[in-house]
Amino acid sequence: MIEVGTKAPDFSLSDADGKVWSLADFAGSTLVLYFYPRDDTPGCTVEACEFRDRGLEFAAKGVKVVGISPDSVTSHEKFRRKHSLSFLLLSDPEKKTLQAYGAYGEKTMYGKKVMGVIRSTFVIDGGGIVVKVFPKVIPAGHADKVLESL
Repeated sequence: MIEVGTKAPDFSLSDADGKVWSLADFAGSTLVLYFYPRDDTPGCTVEACEFRDRGLEFAAKGVKVVGISPDSVTSHEKFRRKHSLSFLLLSDPEKKTLQAYGAYGEKTMYGKKVMGVIRSTFVIDGGGIVVKVFPKVIPAGHADKVLESL
């Protein structure tokens, strides 16, 4: 997992509208980049809805929130519409960005070692430097913890 003080890895990922986004698109703004396993699953829905519910507070601080998972852009659009999510969801089906951030790897699930998305969040400053890392996130209450750290 990348550490505080390092340059955030660049990415080139699509949103549900087909627009390709990169880290440079957020230059000058603080970015909360959160990685999650799968659209419309219980934990991922809790996490996304908390970021949605705190959206005005993030915006008041000039912070952009972006979610990334390996799900398709079609899945992201359904998830976004179903839960009225107002922030970007980017698709990383090849898991290159997930791997670059250390958000994909071996984890324990139901007592078994599996490869998968490691739910984690990175706060990146306007210059592209990682200023806060939240590894192995617990979804409930996470958006509040991120807000408190800003």
